[in-house]
Amino acid sequence: MTETAALLKIDNLVKRFELKAPGLFGASRGTVHALNDISLTLEAGETLAIVGESGCGKSTLARVITGLHQPDNGTIEYRGTDLRKNIQMIFQDPYASLNPRLTVGDIISEPLVIHKIGNAAEKCRRVIETLESVGLQESDMMKYPHQFSGGQRQRIAIARAIISDPEIIIADEPLSALDVSIQSQIINLLVNLKKKRNLTYLFISHDLASVAHLADRVIVMYLGKIVEIGQSESIFKNPIHPYTQALISAAPIIGRGKRKKSLLLRGEAASPLSPPSGCAYHPRCPKMADSCRETIPLLDYIGSQDASHLAACPIAVSPEK
Repeated sequence: MTETAALLKIDNLVKRFELKAPGLFGASRGTVHALNDISLTLEAGETLAIVGESGCGKSTLARVITGLHQPDNGTIEYRGTDLRKNIQMIFQDPYASLNPRLTVGDIISEPLVIHKIGNAAEKCRRVIETLESVGLQESDMMKYPHQFSGGQRQRIAIARAIISDPEIIIADEPLSALDVSIQSQIINLLVNLKKKRNLTYLFISHDLASVAHLADRVIVMYLGKIVEIGQSESIFKNPIHPYTQALISAAPIIGRGKRKKSLLLRGEAASPLSPPSGCAYHPRCPKMADSCRETIPLLDYIGSQDASHLAACPIAVSPEK
């Protein structure tokens, strides 16, 4: 990927959160190292997935990109500028992300109001068209969120995200709050909308089966850092970083074959309040060397046949067969 092709470019993004003890003048309880020097590009028309365990920084990254959090360091550029008008977000919980006091019509039209798009008649027309594009009906405009199922609420959230014709949709765990029977319907809807509207997705998930189905490229995060990045097929067929190997080994993915041996994640991830020295994964890594305790590994071309497949592990070897 060339820099000129990048729709979104992120360089050296850092985000910290200061934790305060309860009370008006609470003392600091420490600093959460949420994002540690994150750099990535998002190419027009692709689906880039970000995966990792809870607490790895996936959702924080999404909120920083959309401006809900301000970064402590680093840059976010959209088509060479820091304009974010054409980025919309689908949140994880369709129950919490929709205002219960607003009708569906008002919820979906909110981006049009904020960005001053269209008059009243045009807004109404676009709401109806967008509702129908996500599988809902014109009559749903005057209803309230509590009158819908979880899957229908997520369709409303998707409609709100696409109505202003953004180029980039950030989907933050859009399936995790839904029943398994509904998840495939939402996946198919996202795929169809991408084709019809030429959307670019940043898809955040811990569900590797969905990622394998949707993503063109995959980024693996651990404790606020990127530990592996590559084309989806390369990541799933030849995971390089020991953490990626363990994640994929434990995930049942249709069509990817069955691995002979499951690689277990040992112990718990360290707290982002006190990340380990050197490689953050070294306390759990079965391939740890002494140097892993001291040296922070950089993303590099290691053990891959794909020049775009990078991993942050200088002692990485091919996954166990």
